[in-house]
Amino acid sequence: MATTSSAIPASFSPFKIHEILLYERTPISFSSPVSSIRTLRAQSTRTKCSTPSATAKLDDNRQPKQEFMNTDALYQFIQLNLGNWIGFFHQFDSNGKLLHRINTKLSVGSYGEDELISLIQTLYIEQPQSTTSIAGANDEPEWYEYKIKETNMFTVDKYQQIGFFVEQKAFALRYQTAGMLETVLRQGVLGEDDTGEESPKNLKLPSRRPSIVCENCLYSLEKDVRLRAFHIMDPKGCLDTLLVFLEERGGTQLTPSSLDTSQDHEDRIRPHLGKWKGHSVTKRSGVYGATLAEADTVAELNMCSDGQIIQDITSTTNGTDISTNVHWTGNLSDNLVTFDGGFQWTLLPGGVYMGCPCDIGKSVQESRSFHLELCWLESHGKRQRLVRTYDVEGLAVSSTYFFEAKV
Repeated sequence: MATTSSAIPASFSPFKIHEILLYERTPISFSSPVSSIRTLRAQSTRTKCSTPSATAKLDDNRQPKQEFMNTDALYQFIQLNLGNWIGFFHQFDSNGKLLHRINTKLSVGSYGEDELISLIQTLYIEQPQSTTSIAGANDEPEWYEYKIKETNMFTVDKYQQIGFFVEQKAFALRYQTAGMLETVLRQGVLGEDDTGEESPKNLKLPSRRPSIVCENCLYSLEKDVRLRAFHIMDPKGCLDTLLVFLEERGGTQLTPSSLDTSQDHEDRIRPHLGKWKGHSVTKRSGVYGATLAEADTVAELNMCSDGQIIQDITSTTNGTDISTNVHWTGNLSDNLVTFDGGFQWTLLPGGVYMGCPCDIGKSVQESRSFHLELCWLESHGKRQRLVRTYDVEGLAVSSTYFFEAKV
């Protein structure tokens, strides 16, 4: 069996971080998409891998399977999202501390047919109780309405660079407006008490000029619940904020959120320790032209008595005898696992962690691809992971879905 280390992209000229990390601002502007895919080639040096998360790699000699986002796939994506969702919006700092939780409702519909079909979404944010009350006034909560930009055949490929997994009910996309996220916080936390003064204590607004905003979404394996998580990187490429929606479709009453619980950092990582076997599916989609690859994976995570974290991942691409091995060591401090290779996990309650490079700017300077990761261990012994891979020009190259069971 042939064995290689984790793959890194071919060398590119370094760019300034603000020039290459593409993200739609308000007003939205877009850079011209790259029309060709750059094949990731396995290198012989293990220490240069850019993330401790193994993703399936394609052999250069294999003929890629071209798949573009067609109307059937878009229709399936819309069907997956349709309905009335009720849940919670959570804001965490980069160290995994819960800053705020806001009640939300999301109404999702569609209009049009065939290639003209569009997804429309309206977000409702519960307003905080007024500090001044009037006797006899209605105590029912008020909800602020926010219209989210449409999703259609044009936006999913050109702007959102969506990675969609139909069977696994998962998707990753580039979010369209940071203004929406700021509105959620301002309206949901400040509400009518927003006087234009400085933000209240603990309220951290996402950067108005973020380098990257990535949304990863995983659906529950057991019920009609989903988790949508946002990495927000500041203009320098460092983690700014983590935002998480936990939503249930068709619900009528808010149930306690698993992300509200206060857990010790060791309690947050303990469910992920051990050996996990599973399967991964990698898709490169959107303007690149999709490539599909699958692999069997074995991941083992151990924690030493001194807090050192050791992770080993082996990925064997289907139809080949080629395995990719990744070995990483790191340290646990509070809710942050920092690996020696420059990658970090922020441990959240409810079996969730979110991973990203410690410094995307450094990855860019060294001409390395980088990854953003979401892991959801919803029930004992089963977990899902979604990894979004970017090239050194800040474009989404691929998305990889993992399903793993503890052995």
